[in-house]
This record gives sequence, structure tokens and C-alpha cells, in this order.
Amino acid sequence: MTQIGTPFSPTATKILLCGSGELGKEVAIELQRYGVEVIAVDAYENAPAMQVADRCHVISMLDGEALRSVIESERPDLVVPEVEAIATDTLAELEKAGLVRVAPTARATQLTMNREGIRRLAAEELSLLCSPYKFAEEFDDFEKAINEIGMPCVVKPIMSSSGKGQSVVKSAEDIESAWKYAQEGGRAGKGKVIVEGFVDFDYEITLLTVRHSDGTGFCDPIGHRQEDGDYRESWQPQAMTEKALENAKHIAKSVTDALGGHGIFGVELFVKGDLVYFSEVSPRPHDTGMVTMASQDLSQFALHARALLGLPIPAIRQFGPTASSVILVEGTSDKVSYGNLRTVLSEADTQLRLFGKPGVNGRRRMGVCLARAETIEKALEKAKRSSASVEIAL
Repeated sequence: MTQIGTPFSPTATKILLCGSGELGKEVAIELQRYGVEVIAVDAYENAPAMQVADRCHVISMLDGEALRSVIESERPDLVVPEVEAIATDTLAELEKAGLVRVAPTARATQLTMNREGIRRLAAEELSLLCSPYKFAEEFDDFEKAINEIGMPCVVKPIMSSSGKGQSVVKSAEDIESAWKYAQEGGRAGKGKVIVEGFVDFDYEITLLTVRHSDGTGFCDPIGHRQEDGDYRESWQPQAMTEKALENAKHIAKSVTDALGGHGIFGVELFVKGDLVYFSEVSPRPHDTGMVTMASQDLSQFALHARALLGLPIPAIRQFGPTASSVILVEGTSDKVSYGNLRTVLSEADTQLRLFGKPGVNGRRRMGVCLARAETIEKALEKAKRSSASVEIAL
């Protein structure tokens, strides 16, 4: 895009978000800073991005006809997928017909919406270093895959997020329950799973990679800790050897070049010494990248917005050791409230984001605390103190 029009006028630049969670909310805010008209779509009412968007629609984004209907009625300049569970074939058809442009591309969205497409691209087409893996669609094949990969191994639905359906098989007694859990946790329901062998690694990182009109840029590597397959803390920069960082950038650029288009990509990697293994990639902002809201002059959301709009990114400046710690709420409520916020923000260089999710039923990430300090350790301790200070009322 070389021009941006006026919202709610014939010249309006319109972007439709498929997915309206906390990441989509920040993208919407950044797009609106440029006067973009934002339409938020998700499967539930009052999703975070809907609270700041210009308009919203509640549909199942796996329903191709419903998705087509919304896109044809809104006629956006760009469709930006923010989640995996989308009728990507419909997006590809609409893009091919010239009715809409998909970011980064419809093909990238198709390949990355499930783990099979992207793993085959990375390992089989690009010959990148990956963990051993097998796919299985039926229980008998699942058992065979585990026997071939060996135990312990990790089992994931080919389409899921935030650790849903993911488990570790440590012994034969875990096999049946892992299969059942994976079938229950997939975003599109029952189906194929991936069985991954364990990689001996020192740490894992997210390398945020932004493809834009002038080339490819990288944020400093982000380290993170996961629990139950979902991120709990992240920090930037993660210390790495020069060679490991060089290898990480090579993998990230290879994968994102193959996917094409413009936007931010969250490339997940395992690191062992100087060796770097490809794990996954998301063609959109990454949850661990929320740390960039305090660690960089341009957050991952600001970078995404610039790239989508065809604007230059001459530099990405990092402010030093920064960490994030999630606010995890457990229980059932549609009227969650948050207290003790004066204490939460009482230390210098701390920030708070409350996502405004309409409710919780089980366990849900509802906010994040951010902190800067002299070292990563101190930043992480500060961020965790802040998140632990939030008092939750259900």
C-alpha cells in the first residue's frame, strides 16, 4: 500500500482481522494509529480486538461460507489472519479471484495453520535441522509412530495453540491418554497428530522476523519458559553465541522467504551450543513477543502494522534486559476483576496489560506484566513480582 485513506469514507484503507484475541487487539491499535479502518472477526462476542475495532463480526472462521460472506460484504483491502483455525481454502480462493489480499499470503496461512504443512516445508523442502517426527491419523498408526520415534516424545494435534492437546509420552501407559487428549485439543476437532522426538537443547527462542518492503529484519532473540505447552514468561535479549544467532537467522530467513509476503513471523527454535533446530513458525505476532511492548521502540505489533502497510522499517532499537510474566486466571467467571494494581505498578520500569477477555472457564491468560532492569534475571524477577501481585476476583 502506498496510500492510506480516511476511515468511513470511499478512500478508507480497510483491514479485516481473522482472530481478535490479545495479539489481534494490539495489531488493531497499531493499525488505527495510521488511520486504518479495522474490522475484527472471531468466534465469540466481545473478544479483545473487538473492543477497539471499528466494526466486528462473530462467526466460526472454519465455516468457509460464513467467512466468505463477511469478506464479500466488507470488501477489505487486506485480510490478516491472527489465529490458526480459519477456512484457509476459502481465503486462497478469494485471493486467487482477486477479491482480497491475504497477509502475508494465502499460501503461508495454509501452510502454517497446521504443523504438517510447515514441518514438511522446513525439513523436506528446505532441509533444515528439525527434531525427528511422524504424523498419524489413526490410533494404530499413532502407536507405530511412537515406537519408531521412541520415548519420551511429544504429541500435538497438527492444528492447535497455547498447548491445547499437547502432551509428553514417557511410557506405554501414556499412549492412549495422549491420543485422546490430542483428539480433544485440536482446533478443528479430531484428526491427525504429530509425534516429535525429544531434542537435547540448552534453551528455546522465538526469533521475530519481519519481512517488509525493504527486505528482512530481526528482533533480538526472545527466551521463554513454557508450562503445559503455553508460555508463562519471556525475556529479551536471550544470550546466544554469535554462531548460534547466525544459524538462527539463516533458518528464520529461509522459512520466511519460502512463505513470502510481508509481516511479522514468530520463528520458534531450539538451541544446543551453536546448533539450531527449527520447531515452528507463526505468520503473525507471537505470544512470547509481548515482551517487545516494553523492550523495543517498535513492538512486534508496530512492526507488523508497518510491514502490512508497506511502510519502511529502517531500524529496530532494543532498550536492554526486559521480561514479561503472564497473568493466569483459573476458575469460571464472566465478570473477572483485577485489584491491587497500585502495588503491581509500584516499581519503576514496569507496565501492565489487561486483555479485557470477556470471561474464563478453566484456565486462561488474561493479562501480562512487563519489566525492564539491569539484567535479564532482575527484569524477570520484577515482572514476576508484578504479575503475582495482581489480585483476582471471579
